[in-house]
Amino acid sequence: MINSLTRSYNNWKRFRRTYDELSSLSNRELDDLGIGRAEISRYARQSAK
Repeated sequence: MINSLTRSYNNWKRFRRTYDELSSLSNRELDDLGIGRAEISRYARQSAK
């Protein structure tokens, strides 16, 4: 159980870090990466797997 909670917490931290970093980029920077602002959550979820 503790391992599951730790894993979930670490995944959430990874999601938040990625989400926050991508959100801080300008639309131009996101476009250069081929990411739309509406896709940030999807990319952050993928990074947290």
